[in-house]
Amino acid sequence: METNEIASKLVAWCNEGDFEKPYQELYSDKIVSIENDGKAEGAYVEGFEGIKKKGEWWQENFEVHSSKASDPVVADNWFSVKFTMDTTHKPSGQRSTMSEIAVYEVQDGKIVKEQFFYDDKE
Repeated sequence: METNEIASKLVAWCNEGDFEKPYQELYSDKIVSIENDGKAEGAYVEGFEGIKKKGEWWQENFEVHSSKASDPVVADNWFSVKFTMDTTHKPSGQRSTMSEIAVYEVQDGKIVKEQFFYDDKE
């Protein structure tokens, strides 16, 4: 698959609320996932096992009320997407809306890297 096709599928599935299908269909087994600069605990993971643990942490800590992915911007083997999410932090009960930019790298028809950029609100 070409980068623009991968990007379009990822956005479509995310906007349908299917966050598992992209991992199954579009991601490399050797995926690297980075939150912001990757320095916080759990902010840098490799492989599907790391992605699975990251997803479990997210499910335990956040209720997602709505999520929207923008149209992708594609440049050669890279693409970016803006995500906007309305969530409740389960431990605190605090509801908020946040946005982030996700940047993806594609090699050999699969996503090999994803990195998310957002403001930490602490």
